[in-house]
Amino acid sequence: MVKLNKIYTRTGDDGTTGLADGSRRSKDDDRLSVIGSVDEANAAIGLVRLYVTQDLALDGLLARVQNDLFDLGADLATPSDDISWTPIRIQAAQVTALEIALDSYNAPMAPLTSFILPAGSPLSVHLHLARTIVRRAERDCVTLARSDAVGPDVLKYLNRLSDLLFVLARHANDQGRADVLWVPSK
Repeated sequence: MVKLNKIYTRTGDDGTTGLADGSRRSKDDDRLSVIGSVDEANAAIGLVRLYVTQDLALDGLLARVQNDLFDLGADLATPSDDISWTPIRIQAAQVTALEIALDSYNAPMAPLTSFILPAGSPLSVHLHLARTIVRRAERDCVTLARSDAVGPDVLKYLNRLSDLLFVLARHANDQGRADVLWVPSK
């Protein structure tokens, strides 16, 4: 599958990056902006996992999300199906898995009656930070979709993931009981 013997190739010294289909794009291309934001989101979720010390189910969920984000990056890095192999694509089942997790973690929490601040426990704050990075990836993806093909489930996945990270941040704040509420004009 992937074999990296040498990390530097010098092929990007001209300001371009190669995609999985063999095409090259400028490093500031919209597609590469999305891929970069997804990569940053994945790193932020890796950071979140450092704070998940006892909850094996949550750590497993986040590990699956990190793997999904690599799938999503591979999907974005293969803009054309005109290739000799079957490309990796985000699947509807991956979106559904996020929705199932969202419903499960959200069910025991009281509904919100105010906006909440990205505050509380260290785990919650890191989940909020990851959420904001995923939201940027989603915005970058919307920009890309205006001019170039994006897989049908890529935007859905990013949208559900940001929602899931929000719910998990509340979960990390004692099921939302320790959320820090926004007090307008305070």
